[in-house]
Amino acid sequence: MNASAAEIRQLRLPLQQETPQRASDLAISEANAAGVAALAAWPETPGAILALFGPAGCGKSHLAAAWVERTGAIALHGAEAALVDPLELEGRPVLLDRAQDADDESLFHLINLTQSGGGALLLVSRDPPGAWATDLPDLRSRLNAIRTVGIEAPDDVVFAAMLRRAFVSRNITPADELIDYLVRRIDRSADAAEAVVDRLDALHRPVTRVLARQVLDGGDIAES
Repeated sequence: MNASAAEIRQLRLPLQQETPQRASDLAISEANAAGVAALAAWPETPGAILALFGPAGCGKSHLAAAWVERTGAIALHGAEAALVDPLELEGRPVLLDRAQDADDESLFHLINLTQSGGGALLLVSRDPPGAWATDLPDLRSRLNAIRTVGIEAPDDVVFAAMLRRAFVSRNITPADELIDYLVRRIDRSADAAEAVVDRLDALHRPVTRVLARQVLDGGDIAES
């Protein structure tokens, strides 16, 4: 006996696969070109420190992940800086994402270790280091001296790439017209892209522009 369309839809499982952030996946535009150029061959010299900053969802962590892929850097996140043996980091390239969340002492020692041990340190945060709050005068002077590169909020090119990655992670191949429609209609951030794709995927329906309009407009979802 043939299964009905409803039964077929019920068989679809909400599977989401991990999609690593690779350099080859990166969409380059005016919004992130400065960051891409800065990291392309960095670090040129031992002991270099660079800060990459920008608003939430702008893709700076994707840029940093591509740098880790290229350099084999040790990747840390915020407070993890306090949990790592400094001997494991000496002479190595290190990424500290959410760098503003690291405590002052750990950040101070990490900067000193990089400068004296010949490694490299990439700091990623929403605000430039000069704007971070600290009670350590020596850390303040070091933060103010760090080279900074800003990433802007996603433009059409970057945001379209974010949406496509979100769909691909759920085994959905979106049509170009769907991507174009969403780019014009939702907030431009990685979180917004993930949220709308989650909503569309949860309906267990063919993901089309019409379905997206119904979801964004908050109306009843028409029966297929």
